[in-house]
Amino acid sequence: MIDPHFWRGKRVLLTGHTGFKGSWLGLWLSDMGADVHGLSLAPETSPSLFRLLHEGAIDTCELRDFAAVKTRVASVNPEIVFHLAAQPLVRQGYRDPVATYETNVQGTVHVLEALREAPRVKAIVVITTDKVYENAETGKAFIESDPLGGHDPYSASKAAAEIVVSSYRASFFAQNSIGLATARAGNVIGGGDWADDRLIPDAVRAWSTGQPVHVRRPNAVRPWQHVLEPLAGYIAMAQKLWLEPHALTALNFGPDHASAASVAQVLTLAAKSFGEGHVELGDGSEGPHEAGYLMLDSTLAMHSLNYRPRWSLQETVERTMRWYAQQHNGASALTLCRADIAAYQAALSPELDVAL
Repeated sequence: MIDPHFWRGKRVLLTGHTGFKGSWLGLWLSDMGADVHGLSLAPETSPSLFRLLHEGAIDTCELRDFAAVKTRVASVNPEIVFHLAAQPLVRQGYRDPVATYETNVQGTVHVLEALREAPRVKAIVVITTDKVYENAETGKAFIESDPLGGHDPYSASKAAAEIVVSSYRASFFAQNSIGLATARAGNVIGGGDWADDRLIPDAVRAWSTGQPVHVRRPNAVRPWQHVLEPLAGYIAMAQKLWLEPHALTALNFGPDHASAASVAQVLTLAAKSFGEGHVELGDGSEGPHEAGYLMLDSTLAMHSLNYRPRWSLQETVERTMRWYAQQHNGASALTLCRADIAAYQAALSPELDVAL
């Protein structure tokens, strides 16, 4: 599914490179030989995975500043683009909907508009979310052709970004044989995430200080997966778009349906791996609306890219908690991330590679 040789010398623009997923993706691409350049704000958390992986100053760029985005894109002159930069949190979307729409919708417009003038670009992967679908919570796993929607500002902003991408593809990029597609991934966990309002980081913070973690919606079901699972999908998408620019428009990346689990079930596994940890379960009525059941059908990705999840939920949680424990005890974040990437690459079957 992934060909490391393909990435040697490829000039890559990675927006959101200082975030959790961006930090992992940037490291993976760089270690495969890609020439990776970032477009992002400074890391918002302390500690920050990006700062643990990189030394020195960070050249920041505000996604909502079109002139700055144009300048950055022109200076990088990328061949391949991964657009991850976003306001990524549901509850933050409720607190500041204006900034959420500006970042996730207009920010996507800014990136794509700037890329219209990038002479070397051949493949663009825009990352949205599993929450772009109109969710009636019927228990059905969503497929890519299902209607888009969004109850909360974050979800709606990402659905709107999907429409922006579709418009730019039809209006500008397809006619120039530039591949442009969106990737819709479920909830990711893995070492190095310290964001607020995320399950595992909240649990690690609480348990590390002997406090219980409070869970608002313990029965909510999500498509949990290790961060490397969808990142592998994004990388394979870019390879495919490079070869066949009209082959893809949108793909889901989620775990097998048998791996669906509630928040409470994930925390039970996490507490066991952590060694101890108490959980306070809410009744599901706290805070603003969030989906109760959300799953993705990744059949199209399997057929298009030979994509399939490699790690079970138990292994995913155990690896994640072990990462935090070892890093807390002094292990290098860079060493830990590279070890997980090597283990994941070993789990990829050679026969599933995209032919290049």
